[in-house]
Amino acid sequence: MALPLALSGQDLIGQARTGTGKTYAFGIAMLQSIGKPRKNRKKPRGLVVVPTRELAVQVSEDLVTAAGKLGSRVLTVYGGRAYEPQVEALKAGVDVIVGTPGRLLDLVKQKHLDLSQVTTLVLDEADRMLDLGFLPDIERIFKLIPTERQTMLFSATMPGEIVALSRKYLNRPTHVRAEHESGEGETTPQVRQIVWRAHRMDKIEIVARLLQAEGRGLTMVFCETKRACDMVAEQLDTRGFAVAAVHGDLGQGQREQALRAFRNGKIDVLVATDVAARGIDIDDVTHVVNYDCPTDDKTYVHRIGRTGRAGRTGISVTFVEWEELTRWKMINQMLGLDFAEPEETYSTSPHVYSELNIPEGTKGVLPHASRSRAGLSAERIEDLGETGRPRGRGGRRRDEREERQERPARTPRQRRRTRGGKELAETAAVETPEVELVDAKAEETPAIFSTDEIQAAAEPKRTRTRRGAASSAIEQALAEAPEAPVKATRLRRSADAPEAPEAPVKATRSRRTADAAPEADAPAATEEAPVKSTRSRRAPAKADAVAEPRTVAEPVAATEPVTAREPEPEPSFLATPPPPVRKEPERIVPPNPFTVIFQSPDLATDDDDIAPSAATERKQQRRQSRGGGGNRRRAG
Repeated sequence: MALPLALSGQDLIGQARTGTGKTYAFGIAMLQSIGKPRKNRKKPRGLVVVPTRELAVQVSEDLVTAAGKLGSRVLTVYGGRAYEPQVEALKAGVDVIVGTPGRLLDLVKQKHLDLSQVTTLVLDEADRMLDLGFLPDIERIFKLIPTERQTMLFSATMPGEIVALSRKYLNRPTHVRAEHESGEGETTPQVRQIVWRAHRMDKIEIVARLLQAEGRGLTMVFCETKRACDMVAEQLDTRGFAVAAVHGDLGQGQREQALRAFRNGKIDVLVATDVAARGIDIDDVTHVVNYDCPTDDKTYVHRIGRTGRAGRTGISVTFVEWEELTRWKMINQMLGLDFAEPEETYSTSPHVYSELNIPEGTKGVLPHASRSRAGLSAERIEDLGETGRPRGRGGRRRDEREERQERPARTPRQRRRTRGGKELAETAAVETPEVELVDAKAEETPAIFSTDEIQAAAEPKRTRTRRGAASSAIEQALAEAPEAPVKATRLRRSADAPEAPEAPVKATRSRRTADAAPEADAPAATEEAPVKSTRSRRAPAKADAVAEPRTVAEPVAATEPVTAREPEPEPSFLATPPPPVRKEPERIVPPNPFTVIFQSPDLATDDDDIAPSAATERKQQRRQSRGGGGNRRRAG
């Protein structure tokens, strides 16, 4: 019905279900009015404005097919591609331009495109352009083309904004509605619609089983957001399906690569947002899945319209979550459907297998024997000279993971232990002493040695033994010790001990008591040069010597001379008391060497009175004032 009116040059508003051939309805009439191309005519005569890039590519391909005999020059103009090829084609001359509003206005602003000779203007999917906010751009395009023109608007739905736009810019248009008289946005009768109420975490399992149904061809899965697209595509790719994603965050080359692979059958699942829900005509699409519930009735009509095109049949499955029931009831009421209360469905529900013709026992992972698709990587990415920053896909492809798995395993790293630049195997085994050596230079006070100790130092030293041997040595030493309480002295030997036998021996201090006679014992003590009865460590006589093990008690005659302490008598009350022991202040170690800690001395004594508080002073002042006042009254 629209073709005779379009050939006569009248303004037209065409409304029909998606997939009924609206492109040829305006394309044939426009190409017929333009006629054959001429050499002296370089400016375009026909202009087709579409909302999305994918739809621009599809419409231009249909127009090239329709203009095969005429030889009309058709140019596709849209964003995401390089400007240079489009500018060169415009300089060479074109007859029809198909493009998106943004790139058309950019070329007009750069003075590469002149729309002053356009005689036919077509707005395809006009309602979608208004939804995307292209109304100001469309109004600017109307002002750039001549007033005397033929304008045609085509869309599957006809909201009030399109009617208002047609009244403003169209000249007495004719509204043509195909097939159905009542209701707008009628769904395709060839599509069997299924609506289920599903849980969010179980939807991917249902989709994985649906993709293994018998007789399934190409399938489109629609999501509401770009992130959901990437998530679903990655999940299905992990389960073994040949899948690709199409949304606005991908580069134009990647989007066209996915659509070409989908048309050529290299992938059989296309996950997309509503950017691919308008006008995309792909053969053999048998199933459409609304993974997320549509926002309105028009979106639902365009989504399920990707299947059942040109007289074919198809199946659409819509998932509705519990919080989306109100939205779905509005869509169901607007379209007059019979799914006001969707059936509650899970991946293990029996009616899932029966309604979708899924074999019993099917799981959510595609068997390896059924993975026959080449995949997205088999389709070449065309270099379009994309503008802007490069954008990549959100999920990893299965082929990339397989390539990583095919890489040879890394050889284990062999570590070699070296010492002094040589390997540990080549160097001789070095026995390290179990007892830690003490540096003789670290001691400030000189060590005291005797003749017996110097002889004992020349003898080979005993090494540290196990617990049993040490206990036997302790018992033997205790048995040989005298009855008097003797305390063994521990000395520290320096490295030069054998070479200094004539060193003067320091006299030891002993505690004098009232009953002792130090004058009589002094000469003997001086001649024998007894050793100081203090604790000190022993160092090896040589650098390579091993330190002598420490024991509780050692034989007095064999190794070390000792001095016996006399029993201390009870203190007398006449004796002078010992001087008070002065406690050294606690040493404060700062956590940081650059930190300075100040500790104020405590100058207070026990006789100091506690300073009164401000409240106590006020109370005293009040008492004094009251007492003084009373005395004055008595005196008066």
